[in-house]
Amino acid sequence: MEQPAGESLGADLSRLAGLHGVATSYSPSPGRTVAASATAVVAALAALGVDAGSPEAARAARTARERELAERLLPPTVVHWSGEGPPAALTGLPPGTRLRIETEQGDTHAQADLLPPLPPGVHRLTATAPDGRTGEAHLVVAPPRLPTPRGRSYGLLVQLYSLLSHHSWGMGDLGDLTELSAWAGRTLGAGFVQVNPLHAAVPGAPTDPSPYRPSSRRFPDPVHLRVEAVPEFAYVGDREPLRGLLERAARLRAAVLGKGALIDRDAVWELKREALELVREVPLGPGRRAAYADFLAGQGQALEDHATWCALAEVHGSDWRSWPEELRDPRSAGTARARAELMDRVDFHSRLAWLTDAQLTDAQRAAREAGMPIGIVHDLAVGVHPDGADAWAQQDHFAAGMSLGAPPDAFNARGQDWGLPPWRPDRLAASGYAPFRRLLRALFRYAGALRIDHVMGLFRLWWVPQGHPPTEGTYVRYDAEAMLAILVLEAARAGAVVIGEDLGTVEPGVREALERRGVLGTSVLWFERDWEGDGRPLPPERWRSGCLATATTHDLPSTAARLTGEHVELRHRLGLLTRPLEEERAEAAADTGEWLALLSELGLLRGTGGGLSAPSEEAQIQAVHRFLLRSPARMVGLWLPDTVGDRRPQNLPGTWDQYPNWRLPVADDRGHPVTLEELAASPRLHALTEVLRAGVESQADARADADGGRAGE
Repeated sequence: MEQPAGESLGADLSRLAGLHGVATSYSPSPGRTVAASATAVVAALAALGVDAGSPEAARAARTARERELAERLLPPTVVHWSGEGPPAALTGLPPGTRLRIETEQGDTHAQADLLPPLPPGVHRLTATAPDGRTGEAHLVVAPPRLPTPRGRSYGLLVQLYSLLSHHSWGMGDLGDLTELSAWAGRTLGAGFVQVNPLHAAVPGAPTDPSPYRPSSRRFPDPVHLRVEAVPEFAYVGDREPLRGLLERAARLRAAVLGKGALIDRDAVWELKREALELVREVPLGPGRRAAYADFLAGQGQALEDHATWCALAEVHGSDWRSWPEELRDPRSAGTARARAELMDRVDFHSRLAWLTDAQLTDAQRAAREAGMPIGIVHDLAVGVHPDGADAWAQQDHFAAGMSLGAPPDAFNARGQDWGLPPWRPDRLAASGYAPFRRLLRALFRYAGALRIDHVMGLFRLWWVPQGHPPTEGTYVRYDAEAMLAILVLEAARAGAVVIGEDLGTVEPGVREALERRGVLGTSVLWFERDWEGDGRPLPPERWRSGCLATATTHDLPSTAARLTGEHVELRHRLGLLTRPLEEERAEAAADTGEWLALLSELGLLRGTGGGLSAPSEEAQIQAVHRFLLRSPARMVGLWLPDTVGDRRPQNLPGTWDQYPNWRLPVADDRGHPVTLEELAASPRLHALTEVLRAGVESQADARADADGGRAGE
């Protein structure tokens, strides 16, 4: 029996939790409210530095928090949207309060009550009340919303590691991304290429292949480097070791492309690391050395911390909690001594970050020069690995003893534990969201757009106490206004688009808040039904315009698998079905049948041969994408494996060693790997992309004609 929200927590604990943004209940489905466990609430408060371990402690903490809030003049961070009314934090100040603003541009403003016009940025605000009390805050001034992407575009979605060319060393790399972007922009008329997170991974044996559990979100992984494209590669004196490495790389590539082996990230990195060690022996020229020095200066402490962690991990292993105690603190004297002793390795890892950043920048430049209005869409994972560089360097900003996850719902009765430490909202606010700002600024260096995984995390996240099941977690709220303001500020500065992954359970008001600030959502065809009406497929004209519309994602079956029912057969082979096979087959067939009926009704199924013959799989996939073009979505995404009929998902949620997640190359409908060169020559790919290109261009022409007609009236 479900417990009424807050009943077992007591008034003091419930009130205290609310004062710190810790939820005492959650709603797994409309009309249902489930109480959070007292264990989760107390643990979440403890991770925020609040003792609520006994009724007396909870009462004392509640009294102290209420007094603190009543006496303070300003919260740690205040948000002001340019052109909108003054922030509530200022309208509630005592009459006669004087304000002083020191802008990040170096200007100072002093006046009473209201803010003067201010440039975008994160400024320092001081308030002085008539009774002598003072308060200080970070003042975030952000544009009211991000501009809508120019025109309408379609683009390719791909997991970069899965895209091998004849030049790859066993997995897709940044040279492949550059080639794909230049070709797709110039030949296919694509407007963007979206890739998986390219964040630095935690080294291991084996390395966790998931790009969504990185060591660092701020720095990219050098495993993605095209080694031959590093300028110093051509000047390595002793070519014999390089020839041996290139031969080994060719064997790795041939094993994946010819023999159907899985992508072996660790083997690829071992080869590239050896090659990069040789390349590093070539002295940098004066211009290159100056560029490297600028990069070091620009990245500052964050890069030094990251490179230090990498160097220490080579000596002590990747779990920093098992290191000698003095090295667990990035600011300790022991860490400083170790950094000095390992300076050669620190420099090596710093240089890898520089080289990777340069190739990422080159990829975006190539995309824009090829005519793409957006270019590369990078992906921001929701969190970091607890053993990695970010968790070590930013310990003060992470909630100790807690893990991110998801509550029980209709799809997963046991909930989820992702094993990622959450940021503390109080520490973020106190710092003016400095870690978030620095992270976004680093990614926007080379991104035309940024996809934010689980964008609902800007509003709240499910915290699970370590050692407890996900059912014993609770939501902790973040200052979504501040998080959004920082996001809009940094994206606007970079001239970039932002796409939020808002699939699944989304609390009321979240999508509206994102849309108001110009953050696009994500709409996947098979999920777009009239859930508040008859449950049937949602007609294209009723889709939202502010979204990236796709047929699938990396976590879902490919379009060919869904149309053929292969996704059900796969789950059956792996023992993942929770109902009889025939029941699952029937439900999947009914779901697909409803969509195909709508596609036929709209006249989108073409080239079926006429008569009584069923439409071909290829014709059905084309029809699905014609449907996406009928929607008003600003961006339409094409899953690259769909262009050649790949049946296999890149990731099958709920599996670990049962399925080769994150290790499969793009393949055709028979499971044979397909290279980038073969993709570029594929008639099936060109037929599908021509559907998208023609649709986007015809709509652009129609808008131009309409605009011209209005101008002539």
